[in-house]
Amino acid sequence: MPRQGVIVAVLALAGLCSSFMFTLVVPIQSQLPQLLDASRDDTAWVVTSTLLAAAVTTPIAGRLGDMYGKRRIVLVLLAVMMLGSVIAALSTGIIGMIIGRALQGAVVGVVPLGISILRDVLHENRVDSAIALMSATLGVGGALGLPISALVAENTDWHWLFWIAGGLGAVVFVLTLWIVPVSVLRTAGRFDYLGSAGLAVGLIGVLLAVSRGNTWGWTSPVTLALAIGGVAVLLLWGWYELRIDSPLLDLRVAARRPVLLTNLASVAMGFALFTSNVAYPQMLELPIATGVGLGLSLLAASLVVMPSGLVMMVLSPISGALARTIGPRVLLVAGAISLIVAYGFSLAFSSEVWHFVVANILIGFGIGFGYAAMPMLIMRAVPPSETGASNGLNALARSLGTSTSAAIVGVVLATLSTGEGDTRVPTADAFQVSFLLGIGAAVIALVLALLIPKRSTPAPERASLPE
Repeated sequence: MPRQGVIVAVLALAGLCSSFMFTLVVPIQSQLPQLLDASRDDTAWVVTSTLLAAAVTTPIAGRLGDMYGKRRIVLVLLAVMMLGSVIAALSTGIIGMIIGRALQGAVVGVVPLGISILRDVLHENRVDSAIALMSATLGVGGALGLPISALVAENTDWHWLFWIAGGLGAVVFVLTLWIVPVSVLRTAGRFDYLGSAGLAVGLIGVLLAVSRGNTWGWTSPVTLALAIGGVAVLLLWGWYELRIDSPLLDLRVAARRPVLLTNLASVAMGFALFTSNVAYPQMLELPIATGVGLGLSLLAASLVVMPSGLVMMVLSPISGALARTIGPRVLLVAGAISLIVAYGFSLAFSSEVWHFVVANILIGFGIGFGYAAMPMLIMRAVPPSETGASNGLNALARSLGTSTSAAIVGVVLATLSTGEGDTRVPTADAFQVSFLLGIGAAVIALVLALLIPKRSTPAPERASLPE
């Protein structure tokens, strides 16, 4: 077997590659209507399709990994991402771009699968630090990828963003095939196709209502139908999952107190993280004449935001060591407190560039500790045969938090704005309310973290098959 450090490095690179997909189009997002000759409502699907694909694919890929081999599913997801990158790179119209971006979103499932692989193959003394690094890639990839995307978009043809993404995926695919060992633990049973379809339909309905409600109108028939229908399908899906022998997700395991509270805290933590991703760049880029902006370019703004990702990366080995001594629950508490301090600082100080640097460093501590703790808490409470699906569900919880944050903070910034038509800009009060929302989400995460039991016993093992 290759050296364990090399395995960790390859899987971490895969995680960075997956999170990079979410910031890939940020530099050209405002230009997409002109680039693709489409309306702004249509080009919004370039982002929405990635979100939906990531949310639906992640828990399903986790169960497929448990049943058919985690490395095999990682390779499949990387291949799908490469295909999507090529389709997007060759596209000159909106349809091909949406299809390509949806296929790119599927790769997000490699993070929970990578965490599960690390649990399977690493020595127990290295597992916590490696998992902390893998989990941190969800934040690090976005923070480091944004300035890279901005640099490419400002100096070359925008199609190169997707060629670079495809090339990165190819490199990670080869390294994974070469370095990462084959999974040896398999879960017995038949794959739950009906459950997968039900989960996909329910999630798409809810997430479409959340992500597009601001555009369609929160009380419009389409939004309400999607939201109510999605919730109804998810309730029916849960009833079905509890009554079959080989469910897609073992909801009895997911309902155990440590797992349930961790996943709920993950929703709140994801909301708190994405609040900064929405609010900080806008404040940095708005013209100085607005009275609230600092007039930075996208590249300069992304460099100001980047310290959060660097802090997460540096914290990962420290987080693993701390988890072994004080426990992941304390890490999650510390992460929530750091986020509260970060947004409290922004409420008081947000008029200079260095204010945002300090705030992003605090965000990095909060997400670095919080995201490192979540998979550790999950894996201490579930059997090894459930790690792929359980980590996939936890990643889904974070995605629900980020998508909800994007919708709610977007509504706040759009509602509390001044000006006419396309010249409308958020007011200072809009950003203050956004920071208060970030504090509120972090407080909820803190309370939930304090309610997680200090010690938990893993759920009974589901039947498994040797390879």
